[in-house]
Amino acid sequence: NNKLNPRAKELRKNQTAAERKLWYEFLRGYKYRFVWQKVIGNYILDFYCCEKRICIELDGSQHLGNKEYDKERDNYLLLNDIKVLRFWNSEINGNIDEVLKKIKIELSS
Repeated sequence: NNKLNPRAKELRKNQTAAERKLWYEFLRGYKYRFVWQKVIGNYILDFYCCEKRICIELDGSQHLGNKEYDKERDNYLLLNDIKVLRFWNSEINGNIDEVLKKIKIELSS
């Protein structure tokens, strides 16, 4: 959906602190290439690894009221053989080592 490309570009410029932390401390230099704010279908994925078909989503408090939307989105991605890993921003900020461990396990399978 090319209509989402300008929004994805805007999101890359205005990333959250948690996104910035995960990107610069891990994903940016990892052996599998990740794309930041990747458009797939009608959705923008926070981080996407094409080789492993894994999407990493970082959720802030705004997602508390969007559970149905997130479920619909996750189902769409799963139907397209994309595994979704979700983490709260507080997990990134408070326990990045555990988050990285979970990501590495998924990438190694």
